[in-house]
Amino acid sequence: MTIRKGVVWRFTVVYLGMLLLGIAILGRVVQLSVFEREKYMEMSREQTVKNEIIKPSRGDILADDGRLLSSSVPYYDLRLDMRSNAFDREAFFRDLDSLAAGLAGIFGDRSASSYKRLLQSVYRRGSRYYLLKRDLTYRQMKQVRQLPFFRLGRYRSGLIIEQHSKRIRPQRDLAARTIGYVMRDHGGAVVGIEGAYDEVLRGKPGMRLVQRLAGNVWMPLNDRNTIDPRDGMDVVTTIDIDLQDIAENSLRKQLVQNDADHGCVVVMEVKTGDIKAIANLEKVGEGEYRETYNFAIGESVEPGSTFKLPVLIAGLEDGAWDLGDTVDTDHGRVRFYNKVIKDSHDGGYGKITVKRVLEVSSNVGMSKLVMQHYGDRPRDLIDRLYSMGLNNKLGIEIKGEGTPMIHYPGDKYWSGISLAMISHGYEVKMTPLQILTFYNAIANDGVEVKPRFVTELRYHGRTVKRFGVQVLNPSICSAATLRKARLMLEGVVEDGTAKNLKNSVYKIAGKTGTAQIADQSRGYRQRKYLASFVGYFPADDPRYSCIVVVSAPSKSVYYGNLVAGPVFREVADKVYATSLDMQRERLAYAPVAHDAPYCKNGDAEELERVFVRLGIPHEPERVPARWAVTSARDSVVVLRPLPLREGLVPNVKGMGLKDATYLLEKEGIRVMADGWGTVREQSVPPGRKVVPGMRIYLTMSLKDGNRQ
Repeated sequence: MTIRKGVVWRFTVVYLGMLLLGIAILGRVVQLSVFEREKYMEMSREQTVKNEIIKPSRGDILADDGRLLSSSVPYYDLRLDMRSNAFDREAFFRDLDSLAAGLAGIFGDRSASSYKRLLQSVYRRGSRYYLLKRDLTYRQMKQVRQLPFFRLGRYRSGLIIEQHSKRIRPQRDLAARTIGYVMRDHGGAVVGIEGAYDEVLRGKPGMRLVQRLAGNVWMPLNDRNTIDPRDGMDVVTTIDIDLQDIAENSLRKQLVQNDADHGCVVVMEVKTGDIKAIANLEKVGEGEYRETYNFAIGESVEPGSTFKLPVLIAGLEDGAWDLGDTVDTDHGRVRFYNKVIKDSHDGGYGKITVKRVLEVSSNVGMSKLVMQHYGDRPRDLIDRLYSMGLNNKLGIEIKGEGTPMIHYPGDKYWSGISLAMISHGYEVKMTPLQILTFYNAIANDGVEVKPRFVTELRYHGRTVKRFGVQVLNPSICSAATLRKARLMLEGVVEDGTAKNLKNSVYKIAGKTGTAQIADQSRGYRQRKYLASFVGYFPADDPRYSCIVVVSAPSKSVYYGNLVAGPVFREVADKVYATSLDMQRERLAYAPVAHDAPYCKNGDAEELERVFVRLGIPHEPERVPARWAVTSARDSVVVLRPLPLREGLVPNVKGMGLKDATYLLEKEGIRVMADGWGTVREQSVPPGRKVVPGMRIYLTMSLKDGNRQ
């Protein structure tokens, strides 16, 4: 091969190689720009622009009077965009000193000079989304917007305020387990009303376009395709905050006094099934109790003597016995096979009537009655109990309801002593709420209603849905049997095991219960007890039913009338004392109990000065708060602090217009009132969350010169 041919060959190889490389590059360019263009454009957009979900405001959970039980309180992040298209550079430097001083005054975390240097540094860097302050309150946010330079608005000042929310309970731990919570990041636990109504509370999210800036910070873009979120609905519960507080404090006091393991109390409105109070407390330390579990709903245990009433009703319905029939309790002991059943009263009660069996809670009397009439046909008794729905769940919306259990003849747990044990509340399991629902039916003329926790759903104050009363059983027994059952329950308090609850003001009907708790390892030998009382009041016109259960009291006192009864009585006394419609007849003939002068609620110091000047007796002489609520007790005016919470509507009822307007406008609420004198009603209930632009209408006591 000549030199010339060699050069040509090498040039040809290089040329062909370059040509092939060029073709390959051109082909790849065509592929990227034509066939894979959308793919890489989308990847590019994802790196710089993306759709961001806008979380809606979660709805509130309200008490029966509109006060907040759970709410998402708004908080705000303060950011700065120093490269806004309309940024006013001249105004920034003109107002810089005043702006820095204002920020220092609002937050108090650094000096005015320090804020000035920070703002200058942010301006020099040209930051587009600088986080200046996190978690501002609504009041702080309003103050920031009024500062020099920032009041020019978002575009001229670069001020960006972003809202987010935190879930709070204004009433703290009251009914905590019933109100509940949702934990999406920890196994998805949903508890209580928060969990049951999560779908309506959480609302529907929106969407907006955001752009990534330096430092992996995402800034919202103004975009016409933004989808606004739909806020969640408010859930109005049946809970009465004042009654809940009484029930919880009374239960806690009794648990501490008896060093008990845990306990619960539930108060139900007879006609509607509304749960007005539900408290569950468990020992977490020496003398310390908290809501850790909803025992009233979830703990299915042997109820003991409170189950005697359903058994007696079953026998009355079947014609097996009547109230005047007698049974010999001997000396308070009876043996069935290898089981000895005893009465708590040493020596027994002798020969007593069926009515007296329930009044003194005789285990021997109950077991002898049941074995005598149902010993050879146990299915008849169990079928009758089943027909009253005692083996069914209530079907409440709150998750975790315990499953009731009543053994049936022929199943693997049935034995020769099962019937005798069931007669006084063993080999049976029910939750406190299930027992209460049955007793509530006795008070409600035999109509068993489903416990109701929620009455309505609201959207921005407008009622969207109401939940009516739901009947589970229109008649648990005949009218004749019902009258006898109520007579027996009244006898328990009048002359039976609950005589300590008897009072001369109103009548209570109910049943005590003392069950021995089986220890997992030692059976019944451990001698732990479940003390309970369930009943209703006033007995002659039932309005409320209530159950109290105290588990494992460690002191020597463990009977239901002494451990659970006092909680029932304290709750009942408070309800009766605050329900004027229950006392119409007594009030009609009651003498005037006090002659203390009427006075408005208001500024505590001003009230005290007036009382001292006029010589009006008052207590206390110094109120540890700026604002006070007044009430009369005999000839003394009693003052107590008016609770106020930032961001919530204050209670101004009973105040003069001047004080009411001051408190409301201080929270940024626009006030409208017609008349003068004393505030009788406020259109927005106290405790409601303050929202921007909120208005309130006050109904005054005086109008056109006449008292309304």
